[in-house]
Amino acid sequence: MEFFCYHRDRPGSLALREELGEAHWAYMDRFEAELIARGPTFAADGETPTGSVHIVDLPDPAAARAFAFDEPTYQAGAYRDVLLRRWRNLLGRTMWDFPGGRTGGHRFLVLGLGDGPPADLDVPPCRDELIAYGPLLSDDGAVWLGTAALLRAPDAETARALLTGERYADIEVHDWEFGGRR
Repeated sequence: MEFFCYHRDRPGSLALREELGEAHWAYMDRFEAELIARGPTFAADGETPTGSVHIVDLPDPAAARAFAFDEPTYQAGAYRDVLLRRWRNLLGRTMWDFPGGRTGGHRFLVLGLGDGPPADLDVPPCRDELIAYGPLLSDDGAVWLGTAALLRAPDAETARALLTGERYADIEVHDWEFGGRR
């Protein structure tokens, strides 16, 4: 089962995140084979971290909750909240398989929080610009709760246009970059 996990930073937690950097990396190293995508999000300045995205394939919702809430930076209080949802990998690949590679161009996380009937269940025509794409679902996979995408786009407005705006209660767009040890 695939899960989307977004830890959002608590304001003023940058020093704590930096202090726990190696503990975070060591924890994530344990899930290397299960990770579909990972990486930090940033404020508009492109430098200040605002969160951490992990898309991971785990056996069940209990394992996903353990993954999200046992993470050392979360345990230390650096994050203000965690969005954890079942997810479906409509591209059938990992971020490491993205044809555009790790660098070049602007990268974004687009989160559409669902409101009403499911939307954007098919892969958009810009497949070669998508790093990860799929619906956010309830734990049992039966209820559509939104859509999450990682993509390369020229700007945030273009990234936001990936989703059918009127079908969502809210759409968030965050600067994002490939994560993992360098």
